Amino acid sequence: MATPRNGSDLKFSSPANYRICVKGYLDDSWSDRLVGMTIANQVSQTESPVSTLCGAVRDQTELLGLLNSIYEMHLPLLSIELLNAEESN
Repeated sequence: MATPRNGSDLKFSSPANYRICVKGYLDDSWSDRLVGMTIANQVSQTESPVSTLCGAVRDQTELLGLLNSIYEMHLPLLSIELLNAEESN
């Protein structure tokens, strides 16, 4: 497994790969609204479901739009992680 990027080479206008975890269940039909992110869900009998979004964004503006979409859906943000390119697949 590759190590997470430290962001030293990240620029405002450069593409990057992210893993974003939110509290709640999202099925694959939400992928288009969420900039084509891959959606994986963890469902438990005892805890609230968690959806993990993985994929690339073109720049920080697109990332902000993605985060705004999550906000508009009233999904609590659990984490956001900058990834190496090979980790987002």
